Amino acid sequence: MGAGVRANKAELIHIEVDRRLGHEWDEWNGKPLPNQGDFSAPPSRFFAFAAVALASACAALYALWFILAPRLDTVWSALPTALLLSITALSLLAWAWFALLLASVYGPVLLLPERLAERGPFLRLMSWTSQVARRLGARDWVEHAAIDVYNGLAERRGRKGGKGELLVLIPRCLSKVTLDQVLDVAGRYEVPVFVATRGQLARRAIRERRPRAVVAVACERDMVTGLHDVAAKNPVLGLTMSLPAGPCKDAVIDIAKFESWVKSFVGQ
Repeated sequence: MGAGVRANKAELIHIEVDRRLGHEWDEWNGKPLPNQGDFSAPPSRFFAFAAVALASACAALYALWFILAPRLDTVWSALPTALLLSITALSLLAWAWFALLLASVYGPVLLLPERLAERGPFLRLMSWTSQVARRLGARDWVEHAAIDVYNGLAERRGRKGGKGELLVLIPRCLSKVTLDQVLDVAGRYEVPVFVATRGQLARRAIRERRPRAVVAVACERDMVTGLHDVAAKNPVLGLTMSLPAGPCKDAVIDIAKFESWVKSFVGQ
C-alpha cells in the first residue's frame, strides 16, 4: 500500500542556483514571528492601506504640479491649467476604478474584467500598498490581505483546464510533511510540481511549460513580488504559507485549499 501511494506522487524537479527565494527576510533577527508566522488579515486591511497609497500618489501629483506650474506658465499660460485638469481627471478615474474594485470584491458581480483588475492595475496597486505598509510596520499582514483579495477575484473567474495545463510552483522551504502532502495531491491530479530557488527560474519554468494556469506557493513577501512579475501574463493563484519555525524553514500551507484549487482547475 505504501509503495502504491508513493508511486502516485508527482515528480519533483529541483532547479538550483546561487541565490534563493526568501532574500526579503535577510534582515530577520531570529526572534519568533508573530502568531507563529501566520499573517492572516481581512481584505479590509489591504483596502485601508491601498486607499492611503492611492491618496499619497494623487497628493504627489498635485505637489508636482504646484512645483512645476510657475515654470510652465512661462512657456504657455494655459499649460498649468491643462496639467491640473489632467491630474484631476486621472485622480477621479483612479478613485472610480478603486470603487469598482471594492464593489467587485464585496459584491455578487465582478464589475471589472481581469485585465482591469487582478491581472492589470491591481498588481501595481498591490506593490504600492506593500511599500506603504512596509514603512508603517504592517507589511506582512497587508500583503496577506492583498493576496487574498487577488485570489478571491481570480477564483471567481472559474478558469478550467486539463491535467497537463496546470503548473504548481513551490519553494524549497516547505516542511517534509507539507512537501509530501503537496506531492500526493499533485500526483493524484497528474500535475507537475517545480521547485525553484529564485523568481527568475520560476518564470523560466512557466515560459517553458506554457501552462494555462499556475498555483504558486510562497510567503507573502515573495508572493507579492512574484504576482507582480508573472500574473499579468499568466493566470496565477497564490497560496501563502505559515512560518512557525521562522522564514525559509519548515513552512506549512493549507493543504485543503491547495487541493481544492487543483481539483477545481482540472475539473475532477
